[in-house]
Amino acid sequence: MTGSERLPLLFLDVDGPLIPFGADPRTYPTFPTGTDAPNPLLSRIDPAHGARLAALPCALVWATTWGDDANECVAPLLGLPRLAVVPWPEPSDADEQDVRRGLHPKTRPLVAWAAGRPFVWVDDEITDRDRAWVAAHHRGPALLLRVDARVGLTDADYAACDAWLRRERDRAA
Repeated sequence: MTGSERLPLLFLDVDGPLIPFGADPRTYPTFPTGTDAPNPLLSRIDPAHGARLAALPCALVWATTWGDDANECVAPLLGLPRLAVVPWPEPSDADEQDVRRGLHPKTRPLVAWAAGRPFVWVDDEITDRDRAWVAAHHRGPALLLRVDARVGLTDADYAACDAWLRRERDRAA
């Protein structure tokens, strides 16, 4: 493997980490979108996230229900190139059972996508149940970073991701 194939993955959700929500809407700063944004909440995306995400030693992957719309609507606001997108399977009976047990519907697909590769999952809906399931079913290291949806990604979140990713990169070298 070469290039980004050797780097750990960073699975990135949009709503919550990049588009904060849940607090008084008047408290959120807004940023120009440069276009007639199809979603008014896109103005909450701080363009500075782009450079910070690009500086992390990882391969960025969209892990969002936005799907490829994240490449069309969000990536340009961040100055990011098109990223790989985790496809979500159609819900099954097993998925419904997982949800009733408290497992996030993204957990199994992300572990399958990673296929043993180290990864960080940044989302606002991660629970201890997800952490336990990943620890039991993923053969590589993983950091599941729950972001407070009311504030989105913070300096502390970036520091945690950067430190973990650098440790993994150095360990694999």
